Amino acid sequence: MTRRILLVAHPRRAEALLVAKGVVERLTAVGIDVALQAEEARALDLTRSDHVRIAAEEQVAEGCDLVVVLGGDGTILRGAEFARSVDVPLLGVNLGRVGFLAEAERDNLDAVVEHIATSRYSVEERMTLDVDVRHCEELIARSWALNEVSVEKAARERMLEVTIEVDGRPLSTWGCDGVIVSTPTGSTAYAFSAGGPVVWPGVEAMLLVPNSAHALFARPLVLGPDTHLAVEVTEATEGCGVLWCDGRRHVELPPGARIEVRKGERPVRLARLTDAPFTDRLVAKFDLSVVGWRGTGAARSRAAEALDGPS
Repeated sequence: MTRRILLVAHPRRAEALLVAKGVVERLTAVGIDVALQAEEARALDLTRSDHVRIAAEEQVAEGCDLVVVLGGDGTILRGAEFARSVDVPLLGVNLGRVGFLAEAERDNLDAVVEHIATSRYSVEERMTLDVDVRHCEELIARSWALNEVSVEKAARERMLEVTIEVDGRPLSTWGCDGVIVSTPTGSTAYAFSAGGPVVWPGVEAMLLVPNSAHALFARPLVLGPDTHLAVEVTEATEGCGVLWCDGRRHVELPPGARIEVRKGERPVRLARLTDAPFTDRLVAKFDLSVVGWRGTGAARSRAAEALDGPS
């Protein structure tokens, strides 16, 4: 049976399109079908052929066994929506700046294509968050997130007032710019910039990180994976707030809205090309200084291999 992968790239970034065209050529040359959204196919000047499938966004991932994303974390989060919808792994190739969700860099593209062609990758499950939004006890929205759910003020000049509830009990009320509920995967994203801790992806936990909160008790919290967390926008809030899921899907929050967050029922599956530990990713992505580290000979060899990328 012929394999098919979904290729996702930013349709308005010249660099992403150039790389995407090369990946399509390489994969189709070894007999792998490539699925593309219509907008991206037009940008690449590709038409339907024996090995290129063009479909509308709603059906484009059907029949694919891997989603390959070329871009930064924003594009990879878009690809995660497709991968999760059909429960297949996601492989990110970083064309952005940090690219924490990416498994490989552009310089390793030849090796990446070879790994795809020979199915040489492992799969790692990442925890997600499910979120319900209620107002006057009526469900008004439902969504999910791989990185984070953020409750934010909609107007710069106004403060958001929220009450935090953990497992059915009130914890505290904050006047703030917002509140971030993050997965371990998202702990290096928005939650990190708001002062939250970095959590290793092998740890199942939920992070609660207040953003510019005016309160005595307003420290980041690490909660268990079975925690039921709620954020209530108090009636005292002037105007509306806004809920963002991974910075992509948003819902307007009127005063009195209640946002309920819990561990997601469906994870996102990430394709891994190496067994390099998360520590190496932190060092590489944040350009951390490790000058003076001696370690053991075997550890030094493994670290050097990790820095070289997949082969």
